[in-house]
Amino acid sequence: MKEPLISYFDSYVEDGICIAFSGGVDSSLLLKAACCAVSESSFSHKKPVLAVTFETKLHPHTDTLDAANQAQQFGALHHIVKIDEFSNPEITKNPVNRCYLCKHFLFETLKKEAVRLGYRYLFDGSNLDDTKVYRPGLAALKELKIESPLITLGFTKEMVRQAAAEFGLSTSSKPSTPCMATRLPYGTPFDYELLDRLHRGESFLRNLGFYNVRLRCHDNLIRIEVDQSDLSKILEYRKDICDCLKSLGFQYLTLDLEGFRSGSMDHNLTHSLK
Repeated sequence: MKEPLISYFDSYVEDGICIAFSGGVDSSLLLKAACCAVSESSFSHKKPVLAVTFETKLHPHTDTLDAANQAQQFGALHHIVKIDEFSNPEITKNPVNRCYLCKHFLFETLKKEAVRLGYRYLFDGSNLDDTKVYRPGLAALKELKIESPLITLGFTKEMVRQAAAEFGLSTSSKPSTPCMATRLPYGTPFDYELLDRLHRGESFLRNLGFYNVRLRCHDNLIRIEVDQSDLSKILEYRKDICDCLKSLGFQYLTLDLEGFRSGSMDHNLTHSLK
């Protein structure tokens, strides 16, 4: 399953490959495949793959550190671009097209950095499953002519994890970590302080051994999402979880009996926007 990905990058090797690299399983798979394509290429003048990681206000700083270590292991150049989404008030208003606004903001900056560093081709790790749900950010990628190899090759998330395992990547079983703004209903403004408290609460639950964790924030109520198989386990740690989340300033706590659902805040959307 990994060979088609390596072959995909063959024609891009000479002009330079730039990967938007978060350190998650999708972008890790792309970066590994691109690095393999470069190392196996017979071109005498070839650039090392450039992995660009956004250091943003909407993702934990630990993600940036993990990405840097991983890029070094793969033999890629690593470049960090600092982005402050809070400088754009339209994003912090959290409209239904927030993901479009944010992606456009990020990747417009990436294009400028790639050109400055001499790289012609830009790629991101969106996969085929992303096209089947509400992902307005895909429109921004299309507008900016960012390539998405996993979509082009028809890789679902399950296939991505299988291919990552074939490469022996430690990220093959890493849970997805979308931006923290996905924890609030659309139309609910956010700030860094609130998102940081949500992140610290989720980190506490992950340290207890929960795999998929989301703390969905509805005003002063927190709706806890974990995998259905872990619902009863939440009750085992009920006091510890309550103490932690209360100390973070959350007043009412509830357990979502449907369990973890990616994009659960998108459930009532009946239309697509940019």
